[in-house]
Amino acid sequence: MTTLRRFTADDLFRFNNVNLDPLTETYNVGFYLGYLARWPEYCHVAESSSGTIMGYILGKVEGERKLWHGHVTAVTVAPEYRRLGMAERMMGILEEVSERIHDAYFVDLFVRASNSVAINMYRKFGYSVYRRVLGYYTGQGGEGDEDAFDMRKAMKRDVNKESVVPMKRAIQPWELEWH
Repeated sequence: MTTLRRFTADDLFRFNNVNLDPLTETYNVGFYLGYLARWPEYCHVAESSSGTIMGYILGKVEGERKLWHGHVTAVTVAPEYRRLGMAERMMGILEEVSERIHDAYFVDLFVRASNSVAINMYRKFGYSVYRRVLGYYTGQGGEGDEDAFDMRKAMKRDVNKESVVPMKRAIQPWELEWH
């Protein structure tokens, strides 16, 4: 049985198994604590009946006016627990928080342009590529920088789905509206 619950500071001592995947972005303790303090409603873990952290999601709300949105900072599931629908359930919680609590226009996330497995998963969840961000990710293993896709899903507040109309050109990271 899997329990989805709020991420707590104590979970930082128990979630290393989830962060072992090379495509999972890991952060310093202060980064995680900042999210837990500022946006606790966006931070959840999936926990097994034995108490093992199976995955987690971190997010926040940001922007202004029609750019007011929920943002998925990290969603990851330990390799041995993948393909069980956990990422979809956690994304559903984040979308619900964005829509019902924060009345957001959309939810967005960034994903490595080379991560076709994640891109296809997000498409299955209703996300589409809004734009390419050139050199957004620092290269792995000393390799060059990698582009990201900014993927979005419109929420009910965006009745005309204006927030997901794709941009025609790629942008540089410094052109992002927030971050």
